[in-house]
Amino acid sequence: MDSKKNPKTLSADPKRSGLLFFIWNNLPRLALVIFIAVILSLFGTIGEKKAKLEAAKKEEHVDRKKLVNAILLQLQPRTIHDVINLPGTIEPWSTLELMAKVQGAIVEVLVEEGDSVQVGDVLARIEEDDYRIALDAAKAAYTLAKSEFTRNQAMLKKRVIPSASLETSETALLKAKTDLERAELELSRCTITAPIDCVVKRIDAKVGAFLNVGDPLAQLLQLDRVKGVVGIPESDVAAVRKVQQVDITISALDNKHFMGKAHFFAPAPETTAYLYRFELALENAEHEILPGMFLRANIIKEQVDNAIMVPLYAIISRSDAQYVYVVDGDEVRRQPVELGIIEGWQIQVTKGLSSGDKILIEGHRDVEDGQQINIVKVITDPAERLL
Repeated sequence: MDSKKNPKTLSADPKRSGLLFFIWNNLPRLALVIFIAVILSLFGTIGEKKAKLEAAKKEEHVDRKKLVNAILLQLQPRTIHDVINLPGTIEPWSTLELMAKVQGAIVEVLVEEGDSVQVGDVLARIEEDDYRIALDAAKAAYTLAKSEFTRNQAMLKKRVIPSASLETSETALLKAKTDLERAELELSRCTITAPIDCVVKRIDAKVGAFLNVGDPLAQLLQLDRVKGVVGIPESDVAAVRKVQQVDITISALDNKHFMGKAHFFAPAPETTAYLYRFELALENAEHEILPGMFLRANIIKEQVDNAIMVPLYAIISRSDAQYVYVVDGDEVRRQPVELGIIEGWQIQVTKGLSSGDKILIEGHRDVEDGQQINIVKVITDPAERLL
């Protein structure tokens, strides 16, 4: 009965049956259309969400960049110096090797090594007896020759003797005078004195030792002035030749500073390293500077006025280019620079910056060109950052 009833029921509503038959036959196509619509809808939603995420990230990135704290340096011109720092040593102003000028035995030595003596002070004595006897004989000969010359003068006036006799006696008088002066000189040389204000470095004279002419007596050092000797490289010769004064530091004296005056510049190198000897005169009245001490010479080769200086750490190097970040308003701009003289921990900018420019000295490693910054502080002295 059911089979008979169903056709009647279906035939009772033919429109409904046709719609169901159409849907049933096109169901796969409808499912495909619906599936495609859903996919397109999902793509649209995903794209919209992706755009929103990118915009949010961009805003977050911009906000993060704005949060970079920066310290700025406002540039001001100043005077700088191109300096080379070279090692050197102290030498005595002069070194004298004192030699014996007469023969004889040493009878007295009055100084010790290290003593300071003044010009004319007695250092040692050579036995004088032989030279005193020779002086007495020379005095007697001179007295006799002088008397004979005087007598011959009187006799010549009376025409008792010829003029040739007077000339002979005059010659004898001159010879006797010369012998007397030589005897006095040799006697004086038995007393050995200091020829200059100096310090006795070495004593060769010993009591009882016999000396010949030319034997060493002592070595003397002139220390009221000393020389600071520095080797100048060939590349710096032209600049150093113009230098008149040099600041010198001696580490053995607790890095005390002295001012040395240019005294001598060698015309040729003295070593195979092609270093030119440069001597500096140093006053040393208290003898605190001693030969052999090491020194450091700060030689100013050139002075540059109105120079623009920036800290070395403010320079960023990429390949062969150097640049800094300059501030325009609250944004930074990458500025290429050309560099010059280094003085301490600062370097000269010869091109790219001007007086009054503000550059980043802190935070410059974390920014990009055109980025906004948070200005924490503006200073005019880069040393403030180091405090």
